[in-house]
Amino acid sequence: MERKESTWSSAALGHEAKLVRWGWFGRPVLLFPTTNGGADELESFGLIGALAPLVEAGRVKVYAVGCAEASTWMDRASEPAQKSQALAAYDAFVADEVLPRIREDCEDPDIRVIAAGANIGAYNAVNAAAKHPAAFHVAIGMSGTYDFDRWMKGHFDSDYYFNQPLRFVPNLEGAALHALSGSLFVLATGTGRWEEPDQTRRMAGVLQAKKVPVSMEVWGPDADHDWPTWRTMLPLFLERLA
Repeated sequence: MERKESTWSSAALGHEAKLVRWGWFGRPVLLFPTTNGGADELESFGLIGALAPLVEAGRVKVYAVGCAEASTWMDRASEPAQKSQALAAYDAFVADEVLPRIREDCEDPDIRVIAAGANIGAYNAVNAAAKHPAAFHVAIGMSGTYDFDRWMKGHFDSDYYFNQPLRFVPNLEGAALHALSGSLFVLATGTGRWEEPDQTRRMAGVLQAKKVPVSMEVWGPDADHDWPTWRTMLPLFLERLA
C-alpha cells in the first residue's frame, strides 16, 4: 500500500506535526487517533490494514494526524483555561494546516473530506465537521467521548464553547445551520466493556434536534470500546459512503 509522510513546524501547535497518507486515489478520509495517540497509532492497531481493500481499490485515500494535546487534558495539574486553549489550537491546526495539505495532495482546492475517529478521535471528527461543514461533509464517530465538562471544573470560556458541539450546535441558526444541514454524521457505539453509549446518544440527539442528518447505530454487548470494534465499524461505514 502506498504510504507517504510529511512533517512541518506547526504554527498552531508550536511543535512539529506529521501527516501520514495511505493510498493514491479516492475520497479523502482524515482519521483522528485516540487519546494520546499519534498518526502511526492507526497503523499499529490494524485500522489501516482493515481499510486496505478500499484503499487499494482507489475508493478512499486515508490521512492521519496526531491527537489533540491530550496530555493537557489528562494532566490533572493543567488549568481548565489551558484545556480549552488546546482545543482551539487543535481546531486551527486542522483547518488551517492539515486541510490545505490534504487538498493540495488531492490536487483539488475545494474537495470535501470525510473525518473519522474513535474515542477522543470521534470528538475531533465531529467537531471538525460541525465547525467546518464546507470542508468536512461527513463525520464518522465511533465510541465517542464528547462531553468534556467533567474535566473543566466549572470553567467556561469562548474557546471551550466554540469547540464543544454539545454546546454550540443547539444555538446554530441561519446560514451556519443551513451549511451544517448538508452534512452527514455517522455515530456508532457498542454496549460492551468500557463503552459509554449515552454519550453517542446525546451527541446524536443534539444534531437531530437541529434536523442535521444523523445515522446512529448502537451495536451489541460484544462490541467493546476497543480496536476490534473500530476495525469492524470503519470499513463498513466507508464502504457505504465511498
